[in-house]
Amino acid sequence: MDFPDVVTMGEAMALLMARQAGRLDEVREFERATAGAELNVAVGLSRLGFRVCYISRLGNDSFGRHLRAFMAREGLDLRHVATDERHPTGFMLKAMADRGRDPDVEYFRRHSAASHMSVADMPAADGDCRHARLLHLSGISPALSAGCGELAFALARQARAAGRLVSFDPNLRPRLWPSQAAMVEVLNALASLADIVMPGLAEGRLLTGRQDPDGIADFYLERGAHQVVVKLGPEGAWVAGAGGHGLVPGVPVREVVDTVGAGDGFAAGVISGVLDGLPLRDAAARGNAIGARVVQFRGDCEGLPTRAQL
Repeated sequence: MDFPDVVTMGEAMALLMARQAGRLDEVREFERATAGAELNVAVGLSRLGFRVCYISRLGNDSFGRHLRAFMAREGLDLRHVATDERHPTGFMLKAMADRGRDPDVEYFRRHSAASHMSVADMPAADGDCRHARLLHLSGISPALSAGCGELAFALARQARAAGRLVSFDPNLRPRLWPSQAAMVEVLNALASLADIVMPGLAEGRLLTGRQDPDGIADFYLERGAHQVVVKLGPEGAWVAGAGGHGLVPGVPVREVVDTVGAGDGFAAGVISGVLDGLPLRDAAARGNAIGARVVQFRGDCEGLPTRAQL
């Protein structure tokens, strides 16, 4: 039996990308694609040859059916993607950015099917998922609802108890939280259950109160992480762990088309590198390379490479 290499949970969303520049309220044509931080990581890992089990809920609607078909084509294990008959699939709008700027986005995910996940969606303790080598979580899931947060923590504790690796990307979404204090408390608690923590520099400053990458890394190492990778954007990444601390330079990009999804591509690179047995510096270099490739494509997943392209 083929057991999954990686388990992740999250909200898969339909993505409507503007086909022309301008404000979202003025755009007349959109192109359909897919979105969702954990989904992007899952697709990235699957394209690199890893078996990925995805935990989520989709509405019984056209968006949900489109997402399920996309995930099936990407080779994801969908046994734990439930169909919710009562709540809709979330979606988002994304503007067309120019000159490498972050595009404007609008989310429509309140009361979505995925936001109603709970510990009831947790795979059986004696099922195939217990054999996975790594669990990947992001800070978006616990922001969606109390039930999603309980599920994320339960999965993390189960994985740690079983001796599996846990990776965590804070992926801050402040608008989803009742307060900044609540966000910081919950996400740092979840990070304390992770072996690999991957904050962005601005995220790390907000979550830890420390300003430089090494200080941010030390914050999480002091709380139980074994490896920390602080994303520095075009400059690359700062790595910290048993192999030492240091900068891994970024990969130059001639033209940035769309920055959304770059961090997820980076996470897929780091996770795949760790699972391939690479030193953390080399795993971060792979993350830099994949992130640099992703920003040259408009969609969140379109730039994620196959193993041959990597």
